Amino acid sequence: MSATSDQNARVLDQFSQQAEAYAALTSKGGGQTVDPMIAALELSGSERLLDVGCGAGQFAVSAARRVKEVVGVDLTPAMLAKAQELQLESGCKNIEWRQADSVSLPVADATFDVVTSRAMFHHAADPKGTLAEMRRACAPGGRIAVLDLTPAPQKAVAFDCIEILRDPSHSHALTADELRGLGAELGLEELLTQPQATSLPLEPVLVASFPPAGLLQRVRELYARDAASGADALGFSARIENGEIWVTYPMTLMVWRRGE
Repeated sequence: MSATSDQNARVLDQFSQQAEAYAALTSKGGGQTVDPMIAALELSGSERLLDVGCGAGQFAVSAARRVKEVVGVDLTPAMLAKAQELQLESGCKNIEWRQADSVSLPVADATFDVVTSRAMFHHAADPKGTLAEMRRACAPGGRIAVLDLTPAPQKAVAFDCIEILRDPSHSHALTADELRGLGAELGLEELLTQPQATSLPLEPVLVASFPPAGLLQRVRELYARDAASGADALGFSARIENGEIWVTYPMTLMVWRRGE
């Protein structure tokens, strides 16, 4: 198997197991009035939007209320099944789901006004190839937005190591500069770079994780040690709050425009 096939197999294995728990975990962040990515895109209501790595569909369903049409693409059928359930609950009729690899999107060239991806690039076998496909799908003058994990450069190695230990489908979390560099290499015009962060108690994250037997306890111990020391060696600002370990996921939202 190639490196890409190996990584895709890990993603399929993990997210097929994670689908139920992951959908529940990601739905907990729904308290915001307007999603920051939606706010940054300044949608008019007439757009066709492609969501790459749509997962359990939370963003696609939220965006569907503000655009003409949404197509959500994901590698894992189990995640698409959760997305379809969410769509049914929402009553949104303007969403279509497709199963595919992010480097081979089943869409025609230059057919979407907006192309998005969130919390997926760190699972991608080929982030540059994924962004290139997003560019291909985007119409000239359209916008491309990526929200993903972006650890501090000096903590990137430790960050990747603990995440791979917890979730074998994690590949590599780009730093903000690495993500910005991918856009520059593809000739995209940078419109926005916006640091963000998501804080969660550790235990629900571990419930949605399926590494080999025994590793979750090791992950828990490593976070507990980091939280107790205050060193933030892992890059997650681990801390103890009311007897629970909490972690903060450093993220960056980047928005580009595709040129003519």
